[in-house]
Amino acid sequence: MTRTHHPRRWRQALILGAVLAGLAGVVIGTWFRPAATTTPSPSSVNTPTADVVAVIAPSGAAAAEPAPNTDATPAVLAVPADASDLSRLRARGLMIPVKGFSAPQLSDNYTQGRAGGALHEALDIMAPRGTPVLAVEDGPIAKLFLSKPGGITLYQFDPSGEFAYYYAHLDAYADGIAEGGSVRKGQVIGYVGSTGNASLDAPHLHFAIYKLGAEKQWWRGTPINPFLVWRDARP
Repeated sequence: MTRTHHPRRWRQALILGAVLAGLAGVVIGTWFRPAATTTPSPSSVNTPTADVVAVIAPSGAAAAEPAPNTDATPAVLAVPADASDLSRLRARGLMIPVKGFSAPQLSDNYTQGRAGGALHEALDIMAPRGTPVLAVEDGPIAKLFLSKPGGITLYQFDPSGEFAYYYAHLDAYADGIAEGGSVRKGQVIGYVGSTGNASLDAPHLHFAIYKLGAEKQWWRGTPINPFLVWRDARP
C-alpha cells in the first residue's frame, strides 16, 4: 500500500505546537516572575504641615512644642478668673515687671481687641528698648520659648506651681537665665524689645498671668488681668 503524505496537516500541527509552547512559556514566566517593587511618589508620602515654633532648650537645640495662639498671649481656657485668685496674687506683693515703673503708670489694656476677634488678655508696658525686665516673684523658669507672635519669651511659674507668668517681645534674655533654673523677685530676667509681632517702633513688655490647670501646661491656663493685681496700689 502506498502511504499518502498530507503537507497541509503537517503545517497545521506545527503551528498548533508553536502556539501551545508560547502559551506555556507565558504561564511559567508569570509563576516565577519576581515581585515588583515600587517607590512611593512624593505626593503619597506623609509630611508634617503644622506651623511649628522652636523651643530654646538649655542646650540650644530646637524641639517641637505646641504653638501659642495668634496673639502673643498663650492659649487660655474660657473660664473667668476667680476673685480669690486675685486676692492671693495681691497678697504676694508682685513686683511690676519693668524696671522704673510704678502702679500709677500702668494702663488697663487687657480687654483690647486683637486680630481675629481675640482679646489681648495681657498687660502691655511701653518702655524704651533695653529696659530691664524683672521677675515679679520667686519661682522656676518653666520654658524659654521663641514664637512668631511673642518673639523671645519666658514662662515662669510661681513657687507652688499654681500660676504662670508670661513675658513676651523680649529683646534678649539676661545673662545666666536658663530653662529649669530659678529666679528671685526683682531679678533681671531680660530686656524690653519688639521681637515677634510687636511693632519695631513700639518696644514694650507683653506680660500675662494665668492660672495653671492640673496638667501644669506652661502654654495654657485661665487668664487673670495683671492690671487688677496692682490696681489697689494706685492712688
